[in-house]
Amino acid sequence: MKKIPIPLRFAAVAIVAIVAARLYFVLRPVEVTVARPETDVAVQVFGLGTQEARVATRLGFEAAGQLVALTADHGDRVKAGAVLARLDDGEARARLEKSVAGVAAAEAALAKAEALGRRSDVVALQKRRVDERRKSLVARQTVSVEAAETAELDADVAEADAGVARRDVEVARVNLAAARAQATLDGVLLDRLRLSAPFDGVVTARLRELGSVMNPGEALFSLVDPGSVWIQAFVDEARAGDLAEGQPAEVRLRSRPGEVFRGRVARVGLENDRVGEERRLWVACETCPTDFHLGEQAEVEVTTRRLDHAVLVPQIALRLVGSAEAIGWIVVDGRLKEARLRLGAHLLDGRVEIVDGLPRDASLVTSSDDGGFREGRSARIVEDAETRP
Repeated sequence: MKKIPIPLRFAAVAIVAIVAARLYFVLRPVEVTVARPETDVAVQVFGLGTQEARVATRLGFEAAGQLVALTADHGDRVKAGAVLARLDDGEARARLEKSVAGVAAAEAALAKAEALGRRSDVVALQKRRVDERRKSLVARQTVSVEAAETAELDADVAEADAGVARRDVEVARVNLAAARAQATLDGVLLDRLRLSAPFDGVVTARLRELGSVMNPGEALFSLVDPGSVWIQAFVDEARAGDLAEGQPAEVRLRSRPGEVFRGRVARVGLENDRVGEERRLWVACETCPTDFHLGEQAEVEVTTRRLDHAVLVPQIALRLVGSAEAIGWIVVDGRLKEARLRLGAHLLDGRVEIVDGLPRDASLVTSSDDGGFREGRSARIVEDAETRP
């Protein structure tokens, strides 16, 4: 019998070894990790936004004029009603003084008209009594008819004069009301030259300096109510369905990356960002620092609900087939099998809740498929149930 050359022998052995190794790696049980039910799982949504103020305004004068006084500057805390600035008010003050003098003159004119009215009433009454006496004397032929007629005429004239005096009193009262209204108007115009704080707040900006000529409506100060500072954030509308006012939130400010501040959702916007496909929400921070910086970037994590019991799997271990369905691997009787699963909540760590489709006697694989998964292959669970890949 012819002997096989040694090189061929080695080649045959190598081929057999390769085939054996191949069969071993193909047929050996694949090592997988599986999920186990977890309890009290927080479902959160992430939002990125900035620190803003709900009550903020830019203050300016209603009138034009030169800025002659400034009593507030950047960073000052002011009380409601405090005067922050003043325009040159010499002309307005003079007009007010003139109006006040006009009120005094109108009051004096009214007093004079009332006195004349009382005098006219007395004269008219006296003339009427004389007329009545003359008429009685005419009946007894003690006084001539002509004298009686003269007395009656004098009484009528006196009563007419009394009526005119009463109209003069009414005119004087109207003039006094007009003078007082003018004084009030001039007082209002004078007040417009003083800029007061509409609420307790912090001055965040002063935009002009002494000597500047201000135009009506031109901003001089920016004022913010520090109690109204909150976080305006944007959340992916695909994850925003469970957002509601009052939900707890965690806030991280960019200037304090190592700190977490507590807050609550104060408002959920009714109109989404059509371009970014995001929902706007505002979070009132309960433990944020008292010093604030409007516009500072902040990260928000809102807890929308908590799951009493949940089976969770990394989304990368699934093959999505819809917005709420996916294909995943399960272990049944020690062998791999694909299953169609219905998805629930999405967590910030990349895991997804499985709400349906998992057989009672099956374990859900959390390992990623590296190419070795196939239907019917043996599988061996090697990691603890709570181990994450």
